[in-house]
Amino acid sequence: MLPPAARLAARRLLGLASASASQSAARRLFPSPISSPAAAAATGYFSRSFSSALNYHIDSPDNNPNMPWEFTKANMDKVNEILSHYPSNYKQSGIIPMLDLAQQQHGGWVPVAAMDAIAKIVGVAPIRVYEVATFYSMFNRTKVGKYHLLVCGTTPCMIRGSRDIEDALLKHLGVKRNEVTSDGLFSVGEMECMGCCVNAPMIAVADYTKGSDGYTYNYYEDLTPKRVVELVEMLRRGETPPHGTQNPERKNCGPAGGMTTLLGEPKPPPCRDLDAC
Repeated sequence: MLPPAARLAARRLLGLASASASQSAARRLFPSPISSPAAAAATGYFSRSFSSALNYHIDSPDNNPNMPWEFTKANMDKVNEILSHYPSNYKQSGIIPMLDLAQQQHGGWVPVAAMDAIAKIVGVAPIRVYEVATFYSMFNRTKVGKYHLLVCGTTPCMIRGSRDIEDALLKHLGVKRNEVTSDGLFSVGEMECMGCCVNAPMIAVADYTKGSDGYTYNYYEDLTPKRVVELVEMLRRGETPPHGTQNPERKNCGPAGGMTTLLGEPKPPPCRDLDAC
């Protein structure tokens, strides 16, 4: 029987060999030869950590490179407008806005076929688009709800109760994080700091119900578990909840209860002519 150190070294070597074989067998998008959920289960793919699994792709009937996909005529006009901002030899600089436009057109997520279409437009290898799409968390590569609810999970929001906000959403909708409700209307995700720490906790709602022409992305701040459920039900009824703070005592990002300083015009300095002072 091998000593512990030798067994560890052997496991590592086997892991490296397996990884090398997988990369050699990979036929496209990400470093995985897995092409079906059954194959994934057989190879232990789903046992990988969630963070590394984010960079993998498994072909499915609604997400594979053989799907026909192209921008609509109206969105192709927007693509040409995007490209006009960059020199002709730097068209790849438009990948991010084009991915965003493709996501809006495709109901909130970007399939592989859309990435391939963008690669063809800007004249780069598809992997250059895949690299961008997998790096930025705002690009969804699997289906999301028509209302995609993103809970801020960074420290200020967490201290102010963002975990309770997420728990209330998941319990009310009957889903897990990143799952879509059975009616296709809602999904719940997590996003890091969205820059509204003063009004923590908060969520952002990406609204894909009206396609790329009516797409909106709104913040809802100063939330409580009760209030976030009320917002969901307003969205379900087709209503437009008030954006921003949900605290009736706060105006925008001002203190709750009203301002206590800077209540009038500030006094001018005693001497405006610095040369005369």
